[in-house]
Amino acid sequence: MKLPLSWIKEFAPAHESGREVAQALINAGLEVESVDTVGEGIHGTLVIGRVLEIEELTEFKKPIRWCQVDIGTQIRGIVCGASNFAVGECVVVAEPGITLPGDFTITSRETYGHVSDGMICSERELGLGPDHAGIMVLSGVEPGQNANKLLGIGDQVLDIAITPDRGYALSVRGIAREVATAFGVDFRDPASHFEPELGAPKTGTTPRDCAIEDFSACELLTLRTINGFNPDALTPRYMVARLQASGMRSISLAVDVTNYVMLEMGQPTHAFDLDKLEGAVRVRRGESGEKLETLDHVERILSPLDTVIADSSGPIALAGTMGGFATEIDGNTTNIAIEAAFFPASTVAGNSRRHKISSEASRRFERGVDRELAPVASARVCALLIEHGGGTYAGMSAVESPLSETVIEFDLGLSTRTAGMSIDHATVIEKLNAIGATHEPRGPGTLLVTPASWRPDLTQPADLVEEVVRLVGYEKLPSTLPTAPAGRGLTFEQRTRRRVGNLLAGRGLHEIRAYPFIGSADLDALRFPENDPRRSSPTLVNPLSELAPKMRSTLLPGLLSVAARNVGRGENDLALYEIGSVFLGGVNKSDLDPGVESKPSEQAWVDMQQALPAQPEHLGAVFCGAVESAGVWGSPRLASWRDSLDAVIAVADELGIALEIRTGSDPSFHPGRCAKLTLAGAGGVIGFAGELHPSIVEYWNLPKRSCAAEVDLTKLMSAAPRSTVAPTFSNSPLAKEDLAFVVERGYPATEVEAIIREATGDLLETIRLFDVYEGDQIPPSHKSLAYSLRLRSEGHTLSAEQLHNLRDRIISLVAERVGGTLR
Repeated sequence: MKLPLSWIKEFAPAHESGREVAQALINAGLEVESVDTVGEGIHGTLVIGRVLEIEELTEFKKPIRWCQVDIGTQIRGIVCGASNFAVGECVVVAEPGITLPGDFTITSRETYGHVSDGMICSERELGLGPDHAGIMVLSGVEPGQNANKLLGIGDQVLDIAITPDRGYALSVRGIAREVATAFGVDFRDPASHFEPELGAPKTGTTPRDCAIEDFSACELLTLRTINGFNPDALTPRYMVARLQASGMRSISLAVDVTNYVMLEMGQPTHAFDLDKLEGAVRVRRGESGEKLETLDHVERILSPLDTVIADSSGPIALAGTMGGFATEIDGNTTNIAIEAAFFPASTVAGNSRRHKISSEASRRFERGVDRELAPVASARVCALLIEHGGGTYAGMSAVESPLSETVIEFDLGLSTRTAGMSIDHATVIEKLNAIGATHEPRGPGTLLVTPASWRPDLTQPADLVEEVVRLVGYEKLPSTLPTAPAGRGLTFEQRTRRRVGNLLAGRGLHEIRAYPFIGSADLDALRFPENDPRRSSPTLVNPLSELAPKMRSTLLPGLLSVAARNVGRGENDLALYEIGSVFLGGVNKSDLDPGVESKPSEQAWVDMQQALPAQPEHLGAVFCGAVESAGVWGSPRLASWRDSLDAVIAVADELGIALEIRTGSDPSFHPGRCAKLTLAGAGGVIGFAGELHPSIVEYWNLPKRSCAAEVDLTKLMSAAPRSTVAPTFSNSPLAKEDLAFVVERGYPATEVEAIIREATGDLLETIRLFDVYEGDQIPPSHKSLAYSLRLRSEGHTLSAEQLHNLRDRIISLVAERVGGTLR
């Protein structure tokens, strides 16, 4: 949000510069992104001129005018190419010697057969706005006036990023209050300063009735009426300048005034054309199938979940979000109804998200506005409209639900215990007063605090502590690092993650960090059935994107999205991995509030963990394109299911874990090219590896036959030995055996390998599958599995007889278990 410094200082008369004010706001916990200057690059004083004569120069290809302009002290002849102004109107003149943005200095020069003695300026030429279609035409001004002041040139503008918990700061009123507190100056609240200026309604006039059908959707509704408004009245220049500096364009007096008051006070209002309304105005729920064309010319289909403002003809506005096209103010509007209401944040947030509308009004309602401000803001709107557009005030109708105040029992010592520095009770009370809170004693060291109506975000003691600490100054908080116990270092899990990451990086994989959010479209693309537990991850109340409202239950969407982004930029050969948490199951509601003064008790910790979903760490990897590039050694080798499986096997070997690998089935992987991974002897699937299903490859636009793997790293770490035992080395010679067995095609190689391990026992040092053959030399539906064995005895050399007996035992056991024969 952008606000001119002069507007802020109108209610907080500090003498500091824009950058000093910005630093004070930053110290108070707000984010100031920049401090800019209106009309930066203008050197010199612009003046107001009145056009006395215009001569049309018709001998040129484009319209050119030779104008005589009275600037108060003299009459200047100026050549101008714009045609949107007439004799008698006032314009902005840059005299010779003035420099405009872009280092453009005005001089007297001959052009189009005349000496142009200055320049008549447009908004864009002055750097005030994008409009270059015509000259700035001003009203209510006189020749010779200083135009810099009228246009706000030289005023500094603060660009402030407002966090969602500080809705009050989306206004001059809120920011000025912060500035007044920071510099110790008096705060002139616009809500009280402007309240009495409207006056009593004209005798004999009656306002339009209003009503609320559902007080849970709207707690307060006001409707003020103005008759006899002049639709041709122009917006005063100071208002246009402030709106433009705040990033809003001027539209018409009625619209500009509602925007101006919204920026000034933080209360959205809406102006209806009174003559287009039928019957009483009421807030109600939408009806199924109702239609409303909003001001952006989009027809909205409504439902009972929506909250609307309606008259007897039907919906006329989407409550707190956007007005309706049918009742908008236009160039013929003479009678106006000003609506101002208090809508709960949930009401407007629902409207905004269901219809994908984010407006200036909805941004404020979603963050919380002052419950008591609506009648004050509507009075301010009416007063400004009547002052600048004429008309008579016909009165106000209003309806509201009972106001319930939030009362917080607050321990005055809580700020000290939470912040870790001493904050005396007097300072705490001073800061509570600064945020507009009222309080009364509850007991020794305790207050009953009632937050101001403009701070609906203050609901518990921790909120008050945050306010006290930020006003004392975050920069004063002591920085004390906890002392780590000697000799502990990294935890086993931290060391294991580093080992896994280093291993995969050494194998050529690149680590990524993807967003931990997914949507239903991702789960559908991964082909998860409806009853798959991976569909039951928690849904966020306030997601960054409606397309990804759920916490991830798998790493694959993030990995595949990153791979797709790289492929889309021409990088087709990829090997990526990610280590991160996934979230399985729902969130159990809990009223636990353990506080921040000390470590939670063991039972509180257990209760908090039980309220959360399971959050195991997973390891995921994706392989696309070539894993070995082309060279003098030959063609590139494309990624296959074996690469994803080998990566998981390498991780298990690094951790000292034996895996059982069998043909598996997972909806995200290609049927028949998927390995199911389990911990040897432990049972239970820990993951899958293999070639991705063709539909997934197509959905993410990846190279054909891309592969992936995902395993539960938490289970792997649980099975890994906690202590590392130094290997023993034998000086006995190594014995080598190569055996090939013919087995039925359905038997996995790992099952045969497990039989060989059982038969050889401690004598087996390593085993490697080095060949798989299917062809004419073996029976149909069979395959040949060739293994290389390395055998060694710790205390002696293996004799030929021992090796012969060991070989016979392997052959016998393979034949007995799987019917395999030695090839």
